[in-house]
Amino acid sequence: MGDLQLQAGGSDGGCFGVRRGAPDGRTPGAPCGGHGRGQPGRRGVVARLREGVHQVTRIAVLTGGGDAPGLNAVIRAVVLAAEGLGWECHGIRDGFNGLLAPATCVGAPVQRLTAHHVHGIGHLGGTILGSTNQGNPLRFPTRAADGAVTETDRSDEVVALCGRHGFDALVVAGGDGTMGIANALRQKGMRVVGVPKTIDNDLDRTFSTFGFDSAIGFATECIDRLHSTAHSHHRVMVVEVMGRYAGWIALHAGMAGGAHAILIPEIPFDLDAVAAAIHARDSAGRAHSIVVVAEGAQMAGGAREIQAPASGGHEERLGGIGARVTAMLEQRTGKDCRSLVLGHLLRGGSPSAFDRVCGSRFGAAAVRALAAGHDGVMVALGEAGINLVPLAEVVGRSRRVPVDGDTVLTARELGICMGDVPPGSSAS
Repeated sequence: MGDLQLQAGGSDGGCFGVRRGAPDGRTPGAPCGGHGRGQPGRRGVVARLREGVHQVTRIAVLTGGGDAPGLNAVIRAVVLAAEGLGWECHGIRDGFNGLLAPATCVGAPVQRLTAHHVHGIGHLGGTILGSTNQGNPLRFPTRAADGAVTETDRSDEVVALCGRHGFDALVVAGGDGTMGIANALRQKGMRVVGVPKTIDNDLDRTFSTFGFDSAIGFATECIDRLHSTAHSHHRVMVVEVMGRYAGWIALHAGMAGGAHAILIPEIPFDLDAVAAAIHARDSAGRAHSIVVVAEGAQMAGGAREIQAPASGGHEERLGGIGARVTAMLEQRTGKDCRSLVLGHLLRGGSPSAFDRVCGSRFGAAAVRALAAGHDGVMVALGEAGINLVPLAEVVGRSRRVPVDGDTVLTARELGICMGDVPPGSSAS
């Protein structure tokens, strides 16, 4: 069955492609009681959006999980698009903590947002609403007097509190965990639209997420700078980057920065192959090497490096693989090897132009979707523009680097060691 199309006007691909197959049998994206057909042209779109205004008059927006450059562009777009339809928009602070733990919030836990509040925030990093990865309402942590932490499902309370505030719908910006929460709230009757956010670029069903471009831009700059010092001292520099279980940041930043070896979670690596590549460079008169390693990368037959196990509603915290690779390469090569962890630096700073535009498109598209009667969907970047994807098709799935894809193939053709020894080739 083909995708439904809701034309948004213009020739830049600004349209919705709505996937069929909602859990309740209703087409995600089809207005309640309607058949989901759009009127062509800008006039038809405006007319259709106005028709949906009576269904929604007040919405709320929140940001969950780790911060990412571009979140403020999303918030700004949601507020301005909502005001354009005559809606009220409110911001919920610190993810769902603004509803479930208001005393922990700095500032008003729920605040009316207008064009005045979002003026000039599009270029700012972080999120003016604050965020947290510790307030999952499906497993909300509560600490007892003795320090023991218990987890309680408070999602029904979220729905009730939204009703008490008079919110007709939620716009939720976050990663896989936040999209899972949004899907659960939708199943409890809350109208919700998700906005994909992660620097890791690992959310399924969208070609890209905002924050990724900013992250790889900064990582590339760092790698560029490391070349000069590594060259001066004939060193091996190992750069550990974020990415969780996907190697998008390491692969793209490594290629852009001219790394000589890139280690990603999708390809278990052999340090002997990496050491051989470094020796080959030495033999060719190139005495320095740059190795970029994703935090979730692991040696063939080995386990991932974990700083902290999953507990209390927290996912396991990855990290440490860079230091381990550095020590083992020093043993194998006899060279001076140094490590650098970029860590949360990748989350900070102003968003790139792409992320500002992407965040703005996502935020406006979320409001447009609600006005047209859609809910239970995530806005996503597709080949021809913005798609609407059922949240149920996103939750629990991740988008990983295809090991036989064009980008990995290109890296190999550039002579970059991927940590393995592909059939028919040498380690160097």
